[in-house]
Amino acid sequence: WSCTSLGLVFILTLLSLLKMGVFCNNHRRKNFPPGPRALPIIGNLHLFDLKRPYRTYLQLSKVYGPVFSVQMGLRKIVVISGYETVKEALVNQAEAFAERPKIPIFEDLTKGNGVVFAHGENWKVMRRFTLTTLRDFGMGKRAIEDRIVEEYGYLADTIASQEGKPFDASKMINAAVANIIVSILLGKRFDYKDSRFVRLQHLTNENMRLAGKPLVTMYNIFPYLGFLLRANKALLRNTDEFHAYVRVTFIEHLKTLDKHDQRSFIDAFLVKQQEEKSATNGYFHNGNLLTLVSNLFTAGVETISTTLNWGFLLMLKYPEIQSK
Repeated sequence: WSCTSLGLVFILTLLSLLKMGVFCNNHRRKNFPPGPRALPIIGNLHLFDLKRPYRTYLQLSKVYGPVFSVQMGLRKIVVISGYETVKEALVNQAEAFAERPKIPIFEDLTKGNGVVFAHGENWKVMRRFTLTTLRDFGMGKRAIEDRIVEEYGYLADTIASQEGKPFDASKMINAAVANIIVSILLGKRFDYKDSRFVRLQHLTNENMRLAGKPLVTMYNIFPYLGFLLRANKALLRNTDEFHAYVRVTFIEHLKTLDKHDQRSFIDAFLVKQQEEKSATNGYFHNGNLLTLVSNLFTAGVETISTTLNWGFLLMLKYPEIQSK
């Protein structure tokens, strides 16, 4: 191909994209929520603070109300904000809002497995199994309270060992929460300084940080730019390393597996896997196990430890409230 031909193809492609963008911008569905006018190709990206997008969403909600729309690239998005609106959607109409959109980076990481970013029948089966198994291992019952109280003892001892010197409480809180989750998933707890345990927490925290980077957001909007982005590759590497550890763990569990004495979430999954061995299109395969454990570890540890850390920070800032 000559340079002239390549240039012509590039110009025609660009014009096609611009035309598509103009059509999408001018074609608003009936009763679609209000929102800012979008530009061709980039949509409303020019309005956003990509490092703090929540600030932009807050400002837009003040202009357009609690339900509004934005366009990220060529994708239209409906945004809901405010306690009453969110409660109406996610609590009162939970079934209608149960699905998630297909987000490129999470599709790459999970391959549609697990429960957090899964879809369709796989999501239903894994969700049902996860809820039942977590309840069987004490979630929402007295048994999990006993584990929490036990872990608090280790946390209190670790804090006391600092002898009143300044220290970073967030790492200890993160480790304590992780141990409660791990005790359900793997059937054991780790010492806070265990190198494997520290590494698992690091991988999880690093992936949470990377997933929020502006360049990853750009990839989710323009997936064909993925080959340019380092953050995506780091996310995939970290996930592969986490999965490698889980894979070694469940191979060890297989050696001593007893369906009448299930010690952990992994054991329960492996028993189900053996029961389903003859099924041609079963859901209890290794891909789902790896992603499920990763989902539960990440979602359980990050959300709870972040909430506790904010709680401690607010108590320090408002000691008069703490004293009550």
